Amino acid sequence: MEAIRVSASDIADLREQHCLEMSAQIVRYAWLSRGFADAYALRIGGEAVGYGLVGGSGNDPRTAVSEFFIIQEFRGSAPALFRQLLKATGAESIHAQTNDPLLSLMMAEFGCDVVTESILFCEGTTTRISPPGVNACFREVLSGERDTVFPHKTEPVGNWGVELEGRIVATGGLLFHYNKPFADLYMEVDPAFRQRGVGSFLVQELKRTCRSLGREPAARCDVRNVASRRCLERAGLRACAEMRTSRVKPLTNVGSADSQSGIRPSGT
Repeated sequence: MEAIRVSASDIADLREQHCLEMSAQIVRYAWLSRGFADAYALRIGGEAVGYGLVGGSGNDPRTAVSEFFIIQEFRGSAPALFRQLLKATGAESIHAQTNDPLLSLMMAEFGCDVVTESILFCEGTTTRISPPGVNACFREVLSGERDTVFPHKTEPVGNWGVELEGRIVATGGLLFHYNKPFADLYMEVDPAFRQRGVGSFLVQELKRTCRSLGREPAARCDVRNVASRRCLERAGLRACAEMRTSRVKPLTNVGSADSQSGIRPSGT
């Protein structure tokens, strides 16, 4: 078994299989295209049976395993292949979504000090939230308005917003650099207009806009941000997973490859 660094094109087909199997937004999917991650082919007897990505956000060191995929018929060898990936890269951490069962299992076996960072959301139900005021409306934020809206502290000024009482009181948008067909929703509400239903109305309309563009709405929020979570839930999104990180245990503290039988091939 071996883990060999390759180009993004070398693992493109395997990565497509991974996306189809996940059928969910992959949070750090853009790391590879942005140059934040290195790709590794995982081989048995010279045959590529999977891949792994090891990277880091922005200028951070590339020491985090962010994607790991093994084709079904070789999945029983996943722990041994993961061990090879760790040896080849010197990875120090694992970033796994709980709706990615394979990487989550690798985190359970090879990781320690697990921390839940954020909650991931997918489409749940279609809502009919009324505008949060008689003259409130959802509309595009014009280029000339972007510098005049309320100061944003956590998100960029979005392309869409909610106008209320003659001014923009919330903005939001869609990010399209995730795996298709998913788009990531983001928004921020002026503190003076929170707890008035503005955020939920905005998310509802962003969802509608997203679907009109042929994309599937998704979102995430910090696990500690209860207000944001409630807002997303009121707008019809549902929690579908958690984003977790862990340190990699010293490999000498993990069972040998021959004893790693926690994952079995499909159908067994």
